[in-house]
Amino acid sequence: MTPADVITEVRRLVQDQVSPYRYSDTVLLGYVNQALKRIAALRPDLFSTIMEVETVQGSAVQTLPDDAIRLLDVFQIKDGDVVVEVSRETMSRSYPGWMAEAAGQPVNFMRHPKNANQYFLYPRPTSGVVLIAEYARVPEDYALTDEITHPPASYMPAVVDGTVFLAQSIDDEHVNSGRAKLFYDAMLQQLDLSLKVRAVTDTASAGLDQKQVI
Repeated sequence: MTPADVITEVRRLVQDQVSPYRYSDTVLLGYVNQALKRIAALRPDLFSTIMEVETVQGSAVQTLPDDAIRLLDVFQIKDGDVVVEVSRETMSRSYPGWMAEAAGQPVNFMRHPKNANQYFLYPRPTSGVVLIAEYARVPEDYALTDEITHPPASYMPAVVDGTVFLAQSIDDEHVNSGRAKLFYDAMLQQLDLSLKVRAVTDTASAGLDQKQVI
């Protein structure tokens, strides 16, 4: 799936297939990139990536890279042991002094309940600790022929619908007629339905805990 593929389908839906076009490729490309970012905000799990994440020495509070939307999981120290998720509330109640303990190799991580891009490590990391973690990334701005890496190609209809929504939102006639909203709702429906399907396929078939379904 490339932006050019998406634009081809968009032109069919907005009846803009004959030159001179009402919407230039440049304008539609901008809408494609905007649609991807809107989808990422709604379904960050579709933009997940596993990366090496550097840590700040001596700090219990850690922050993800600038391109992160939210933390999904921390797996292990690079070339080392696993890092297990625990509850920060439980940790603080059972061991109030954990944040002041001497630095070492982290064995636990905790989510920040009010900031999706931050997390806690116990014990505080020593110098040079690198984690293998999974987080959702802000989609890059694609050129026309670039291969879109996230979301998967199966979500192309949602990207098309989101792009049509943006293109037609600038025209009063399409806003007043409800056509723009029709495509926005179609995008939301596909994103919501695929999330509900995961609750069945990823738990019943794969035996995952419910908390693992984003």
